[in-house]
Amino acid sequence: MKRILVPALLLIVATTAFGNWVWTDMQEHLNSPLAVARTETFVVESGMSMRQVAAELRQRGWLEAPVYLEWEARSSGRAGMIKAGEYAITPGTTPRSLLDLLVSGQVIQHELTLIEGWSFREMLRAVAADPVLHRTLSGASPAQVMEEIGFATVDPEGRFLPDTYRFPAGTTDREFLRRAALAMQQVLADAWPARAPVLPYANPYEALIMASLVEKESADPAERSRIAGVFVRRLKLGMRLQTDPAVIYALGENFDGNLRREDLEIESPFNTYRVTGLPPTPIAMPGRASIHAALHPDEESALYFVARGNGTHEFSATLEEHNRAVQKYQLGSGN
Repeated sequence: MKRILVPALLLIVATTAFGNWVWTDMQEHLNSPLAVARTETFVVESGMSMRQVAAELRQRGWLEAPVYLEWEARSSGRAGMIKAGEYAITPGTTPRSLLDLLVSGQVIQHELTLIEGWSFREMLRAVAADPVLHRTLSGASPAQVMEEIGFATVDPEGRFLPDTYRFPAGTTDREFLRRAALAMQQVLADAWPARAPVLPYANPYEALIMASLVEKESADPAERSRIAGVFVRRLKLGMRLQTDPAVIYALGENFDGNLRREDLEIESPFNTYRVTGLPPTPIAMPGRASIHAALHPDEESALYFVARGNGTHEFSATLEEHNRAVQKYQLGSGN
């Protein structure tokens, strides 16, 4: 009997010792940093298993014992919880913290900034040129783009909010544009009820048109409400807005950077030197500040403004004052 017990006991001891060694070795590996010297990108493809992830890490030379990572994932019930996406693996990341990351779905976020004052055409160029966004709208007309993002029959100009947007790899241009359009819709919806009283806008869209004019007239934040005030007073008096950016918009690709006197005579609903009232659509994407200015114009008396040549404008209440300002700043006379 003793002869039988001794080998059995030895086997138990050996098995226990081996199990302890495996456990200790696994914990050491799971808590030791991956072999990455700098931040690396790792992509978990859709449908990828935990075993495939571990094998890929081993193939890259980042992980010595992939089986331990797989065991950890399975024993903790998280093997089927990893999420597809693009992940940033930083120095010091351990297999255990990597598993936490893959389960969390905290994928890399890329950025694209839409600039205040861009036209719809300029915005589409930036979206199409982004190296991360997945293109699905190549060759689509403006009307088709708007239909694809859920804004059928809506004119696209000015309908997207200038902002910096963050998104994961795999995001489509359709998803990106819809997000920017919904953001502008929300900003207008929030701003409209808080507008100043007695404004000459029939609806939020007309306020958006005004905001686009303000956006293109000045980049100086201090001037936006003053410019809006001039335009609002002109609308109330039935005066033409006479804003150059609207004419430049009408010229489109034909504009060579030099606005000529004959350009002010072109037949176009955007030629505010000939047509009274607002243009039919926005002429650019206005930012939040310009939208606020359009809805909260100043209450001064200026009806005119002229560029000083330094990025700011001279405002005047009468035509006589305006003509003197034009003589001083546009015609080069200091008198």
